[in-house]
Amino acid sequence: MDGETAIQALSALAQSSRLAVFRALVRAGPEGLAAGVIARRVEVTPSTLSTHLNVLLQAGLVASRRAGRSIVYSARFDRMAALMAFLAEDCCGGAAEVCGPVAEAAARAACRSVAAS
Repeated sequence: MDGETAIQALSALAQSSRLAVFRALVRAGPEGLAAGVIARRVEVTPSTLSTHLNVLLQAGLVASRRAGRSIVYSARFDRMAALMAFLAEDCCGGAAEVCGPVAEAAARAACRSVAAS
């Protein structure tokens, strides 16, 4: 991941409702959630949710697919992992004893989110 892509992703997450949407999708795992379910869980109106989802889509953090009459959104775990790796890339001048545990904890948390769904 390059710096501009990371900035776009971080900017997309730098708003409380969008962060709540993304976290709900991470908790849901690869199956994702229908837009109406997301709106109820994060307590936003459908039109507001649409705006937030578009920002997250543009940043590459979520994907969408049609399922019957619904649009189902899911977190892009590959992009989330790439962003986390980018953030820790130069951690502590490469001191693995410092950054290794942080990266491992983040990876375990992401895996638990997927496994719990």
